[in-house]
Amino acid sequence: MVLSRRIVLTGPGIAWIVALLVIPCLLILGNSFFERGVYGGIDYIFTLENYARAADPLYAAVFWNSAQVAGITTLISLLVGYPAAYCIAQMNPRRQLACLILVMLPLWSNYLIRTYAWMVMLNNEGLINRVLIGAGLIDAPLPLLYNDFAIIIGLTYGYMPFMILALFSSISKLGPDLREASTDLGASAFTTFRRVTLPLTLPGIAAGSVFVFVLSVGNFVTPDLLGGGKRTMLGNLIYDQFLTARDWPFGSAIAAIVVFIMMALLTAQAIIVNRRSREDGEAGQ
Repeated sequence: MVLSRRIVLTGPGIAWIVALLVIPCLLILGNSFFERGVYGGIDYIFTLENYARAADPLYAAVFWNSAQVAGITTLISLLVGYPAAYCIAQMNPRRQLACLILVMLPLWSNYLIRTYAWMVMLNNEGLINRVLIGAGLIDAPLPLLYNDFAIIIGLTYGYMPFMILALFSSISKLGPDLREASTDLGASAFTTFRRVTLPLTLPGIAAGSVFVFVLSVGNFVTPDLLGGGKRTMLGNLIYDQFLTARDWPFGSAIAAIVVFIMMALLTAQAIIVNRRSREDGEAGQ
């Protein structure tokens, strides 16, 4: 009876995950071991050439550039998102709800529309340049669009909510007792943050960082629109292989590598969370 109830309750969710996540990933992985057809598509001849080709310096540079942009985006999101999440966590429940709604509000609109909005703001005749020129801070428009700066701004804006929500979930679980005890023992506010608050919120930092990094690495809309196509990232490379070069096996190999990277990061995050939970349990005993 208990087993049948579990099947009824978990069956739809498991079926959804298998159909829309596991099977597509297995198809991508399987296609990565075949050759490209003469006119595109797939020739079902086993080969490891696609993965060897991914190690070529040309594509290795794309991996490195993508990691750089995603890493900077993650760092900025963390530096901005942590204080924001901390402030929200200290508010009363009513204000918390209002602030969290404001944080999630951009996610309720289309990502493409938000990206076009940044194009309007960052171009030479956009709001930012007009304000700076009107204030007398600059004489000529700044080149804010079609470069790495615009890409990082767009990615940070797009994925900052994931960082804030992950950090808020972690920070809100902290009671004031430990911080008050640290203050009573003579620790400064900075020491309390460094030795108490920050270590206890590492799971939230890890979760938010994984979300932002993985989503940034796989993004192809922002580099195309805000970067003007000057910066090729992994998402653009995969997109081009499937829809332009029609080299599905090589595109599948790149996509599979991205999935492996994601799984490695998620595994590292799980290890951090489990280690922290184990330490908290030992401390409670």
